Amino acid sequence: MAEHILRFHPSQPRSRIEKLGLLLRRYRAPIIAVQWLVVVVYAGLVVIPAFLPLPPEDAHIWDNLRLFAQFCFWGLWWPGVMIATVTMGRVWCGLFCPEGFISEWISQYGRGKALPGWLKWAGWPFVAFICTTVYGQLVSVYEYPQAALLVLGGSTIAAIVIGLLYGREKRIWCRYLCPASGVFAVLAKIAPLHYKVDRAAWDRYEGEFQPVNCAPLVDVRRMTSAGECHSCGRCAGQRDAVALSWRSPFSEVLDFNNPAKTPDVLTLVYGVLGVATAAFQWTVSPWLLHIKIAAAEWLVEHDHFTLLDNDVPWWLLTHYPEASDLFTWLDGALILGYLLGGGFLLGSLLLIGPAIASRLVKSEHLSWQRFALALAPMAAASVILGLSMLTVTHLKAEHFWLGWLPYFRIALLTLGASGSLWLALQLVRRSPENIGKKSIAWITMVLPVSLMVTIWSLVFFVW
Repeated sequence: MAEHILRFHPSQPRSRIEKLGLLLRRYRAPIIAVQWLVVVVYAGLVVIPAFLPLPPEDAHIWDNLRLFAQFCFWGLWWPGVMIATVTMGRVWCGLFCPEGFISEWISQYGRGKALPGWLKWAGWPFVAFICTTVYGQLVSVYEYPQAALLVLGGSTIAAIVIGLLYGREKRIWCRYLCPASGVFAVLAKIAPLHYKVDRAAWDRYEGEFQPVNCAPLVDVRRMTSAGECHSCGRCAGQRDAVALSWRSPFSEVLDFNNPAKTPDVLTLVYGVLGVATAAFQWTVSPWLLHIKIAAAEWLVEHDHFTLLDNDVPWWLLTHYPEASDLFTWLDGALILGYLLGGGFLLGSLLLIGPAIASRLVKSEHLSWQRFALALAPMAAASVILGLSMLTVTHLKAEHFWLGWLPYFRIALLTLGASGSLWLALQLVRRSPENIGKKSIAWITMVLPVSLMVTIWSLVFFVW
C-alpha cells in the first residue's frame, strides 16, 4: 500500500524538495531511531548536570561536563531550534522533539480517554508559555541545571501523563498544552518551507490510499497554515495532494484564506515580543536596578526587612549560597512585576499600531489580528537575538573573538524589521481605501517595529 502512495507518477514530476518529503514518509524507522537518540541526549543534558558540583573558576566548556551541557542546551540547542522553525517550519516538533515523541509513543499504552472540553481551550499554549518563562527566570533556569531539570523535567512528566490519559498514538500534549507550541506556531507562519495541500487534487483523487496518522490532530485536507503542521512528513504524497514545497515567507500572512487567530496574536505580541523580551533583558536593565535600590532603601528606612530576606527555597526563587547567588523576596517580586507588567505594557504598546491601521483601512480581511501577525519577522529576530545572548555569554567566558557580533545583531534586527514593514506594506496595499489612509496605516505599523528596534538597541549598544 505504501509503495502505491509514494511511487512517482510520470505525469507528475517531483521536485527535489518534494522527494525529500516523500522520503520522510517512507523511512519512518530511521526517523524513530533518531528520535530515541535525541531522547537519550536530551535526558543526559538535563539530568546529569543537576547532580554535578559547581564548576571551578578555571573550568571550560570542553573540560567540564556541567558547562558543556549548559552551553549545548541553552547556547546551541534552543537557538538552533528557533532558527530551524523560522526557516523550515516545525521540523523540531515533528522529527526531533523528545517530549512530543515520548508523549506520542507512550499514548499507545494509555487509557485513550476522550478529550475533556477544558483541555481544548485555545489559550493554554499562551498561558503555559507565560508561566514557564516567568518561573524559569525566578529560578534562573539558564544558569543552574537543578532549575532546568525542575522546569524541563516537569514539562516532560506532564507530557507523559497527558499521553497516558488521552489519545491513541497522538500528540495531545503538543497540540493543546505544550508551552512552546504557540511560539512555534507563530514562527512557522513565515517559514519558506511547508507542506502544501492541493484541495482540488485531494478531492478528485480516485486511487487507493492509506489513512495518515497525523499525530498533532491536524485536518490535513483543510490545512492551510504551517503553524499547526509538525513537518514530520507522514502525510507527504497523501492522495497525490500533499507536497513539501517552497513558498514566500510572507505568503501565509498575506493569504486571507488563512484566519488570523487571536490566540496566535496574543502569543506573538504579549508572549514572544512582550514577556520573552522582558525576560531576556531584565538582568541588564538599569530601570529595574534603580527600582530595586529605591525599594530596598525605603524598606530599610521604614524597618521592613521581611522582603529583604533571602532564605527562600531554590525551587521557588534562586538560592545557591555556594555560588553567592541568592534572590530575596524583593528580587522575586520585582522580577515578577517586571516580566508580567513590562511584558503587558510592551505588548499593549505594540498593538496600538495594528489597531489604528485596521481602523484606517476598514477592510473585512485586514483586521487588527492580521496586522499584528505582520510583526512575526520582528518576533523571530527578537527571540533569536535573545537566545543568542546566552550563547554569547559562554563564548565571552572562553575568550572567543566576537568582533563580528555587533554586525550580526544589526543585520538580524534589520532583517526582522524590514520583513515586518514589508508585510505591513503589502497588507495596506490590499485595502480599497485611498492612498492617504493607506500611507497613514503603514506609518502606524512603523511604530511597533521601531519600538522593538529601540529596545534591542538599548540592550546591545547603550546599557
